[in-house]
Amino acid sequence: MPHSYGVIPSTDPDADAPRSGGVASTSPLLPRKHAGEDDEGVATLTSSIGNLSNTILGTGMLTFPLAMASAGLIGGMITCAFSGSVAFFGLYLLSRCAAEAPGHRQASFSAVGQITFPSAALLFDTAIAIKCFGVSISYLILIKDLMPSVVLSLSRALGTSTPPAWALSGHIWITAFMIPLVPLCFLNKLNKLRHTSYVAIFAIAYLVVVVVSCYFYPPPDMPTPGEIHLIRFTPGFISTFPVQVFAFTCAQNIFPIYNELRSNTQERLTIVVGTSIGLATITYEIVSIFGYLTFGSKVGADIIAMYPPSGLFIAIGELAIVILVMFSYPLQVFPCRMSINEVLKRTMFAEKVVLDSEESEDEDDLPVLDSHGHVVSEMSVKLHAILTAVIVCFGFSIAYFVDDLQLVLSFVGSTGSTTISFILPGLFYYKLFRDKPSSSKFLLYGSACLAVYGVLIFVFCLSFNIYKVVQGTTPGAELH
Repeated sequence: MPHSYGVIPSTDPDADAPRSGGVASTSPLLPRKHAGEDDEGVATLTSSIGNLSNTILGTGMLTFPLAMASAGLIGGMITCAFSGSVAFFGLYLLSRCAAEAPGHRQASFSAVGQITFPSAALLFDTAIAIKCFGVSISYLILIKDLMPSVVLSLSRALGTSTPPAWALSGHIWITAFMIPLVPLCFLNKLNKLRHTSYVAIFAIAYLVVVVVSCYFYPPPDMPTPGEIHLIRFTPGFISTFPVQVFAFTCAQNIFPIYNELRSNTQERLTIVVGTSIGLATITYEIVSIFGYLTFGSKVGADIIAMYPPSGLFIAIGELAIVILVMFSYPLQVFPCRMSINEVLKRTMFAEKVVLDSEESEDEDDLPVLDSHGHVVSEMSVKLHAILTAVIVCFGFSIAYFVDDLQLVLSFVGSTGSTTISFILPGLFYYKLFRDKPSSSKFLLYGSACLAVYGVLIFVFCLSFNIYKVVQGTTPGAELH
């Protein structure tokens, strides 16, 4: 059950406004926020689009040609566009809910959950933390698995001698990659990751060029393509459709983007969401179409691995995948840390706040609460460092010693991604806006349908994973 607090008056005349509440405290757990310090956000439209696009786009794009092969050219294009549209709607609903969150630029799943389903708010952030932590580990494992192959491909393309043993060790590479990744993970604003997101997007653009170029100018030793169908739903569609559904997952970072976006009006946030989803949809469609046309029904689960590893052009494409995964890692650590902080703030820190409030005689030392009685604060520097160190060290240790987490990650990813991308956006919006006379009936009905759709996807993915386990095969970790 959530704790109850008395609302402490604030000298800020706009303190009760949902988008301009103040924050001030000298408690070590609630660091004072100086006037004008990022009060109105520093992120631009370009940087926000870059970070959200990098959160969306991932290695799942390499499986899209296989998804198209299971549905046909037209069928695959339609299902891809449908998945992108549903993802956009979910993000749009979350952006509307963000404006209703208590506190100034303090939106989060926990904050919205406290005013919609307070008894389950901690559960929401716990699920998000586990999901993002699992995905971050999968990225590190991918780096460990891919780098030895990249080294071999580059050495063959350059005509050099066989690489030394250390260069083919995934453990050495994952350790080396942590050197630039650790400082990135300690950054306290999502906007500060914009430059690495731009690099990751450039890597994605290169992969798109590889797929398109290899269709028009096939490299030597290309296999003969299989059959191409306009519409043909095969049994494989059951396992490939979730790839398209979860390839647009990025809801875990929509609230930080709302909090940091300069002049975060609904119109500007809709531009960020629409542009990011639009770019992702176009990218997936291009890779799907040209990858499918190149190999037809013979296409595999990794389109880049289908090309003969003989040229530098393809080898750099494999390296681009590693760069993409590398710079996507901090974008998973960020929401994981934020969710863990919310869990701690609503549990053990809440007890400390109550004691501090009862013992303090100086009103300036008391924590400021919003109009709903919730503690409004930013993460302290010390806690930020501790949580980041724990997430990074624990995740690195698991990725270093474990080679395959697909079984666990398939369950965590399919259920967690479905919950935060479809179920919660629908439930949050419906609960917040159903009693408002000015609310759009279309959006209300749509939010209810989105929640139902999320439940159906949840049940389907969970059942499918259980079925695969019973059959003795490991389900694919459709994570992003």
